[in-house]
Amino acid sequence: MRAMLIGLATVSVLAQPPASPSTKLFASAADVSGMIAKAKAERKADQPNFVQPILTLAPYTANLEHRVGGVNAPASVHEREAEMFYVIDGSGTLVTGGKLKDERRTNADNLTGTGIDGGSSRRVAKGDFVMVPENTPHWFNSIDGTLVLMSLHLPHATK
Repeated sequence: MRAMLIGLATVSVLAQPPASPSTKLFASAADVSGMIAKAKAERKADQPNFVQPILTLAPYTANLEHRVGGVNAPASVHEREAEMFYVIDGSGTLVTGGKLKDERRTNADNLTGTGIDGGSSRRVAKGDFVMVPENTPHWFNSIDGTLVLMSLHLPHATK
């Protein structure tokens, strides 16, 4: 019986795919607090957004975004992924829709701009969730002090 249990345990361990060095499946509240402290300490004065990975399991990464008011942040369009935000702390205004101003391509899947013409503004604050569909311009154009977010890019399967 003991040999059978050891054999089953060995098969179970061998059957699991090896964890990627970039895989991180848990972050405690203390870990997130430490990340926020790091963002406050290491963010450069002209840096609108300090980003750090919270959790990773390819192709997904949940990032901590530490944004500050008074620094111009670019607007974005992610052509192949939706983006979900959870407001960890702070408040601000998110504009979605409309058209990017001074649009330029940053890579094969993303566009950026200096702002958004048109669109809808929504106040966001601690505890709020927002889903931005792919191909939708979005921009945090006003931040009250700081805005700490969890962001998750959600790639869609190729059609």
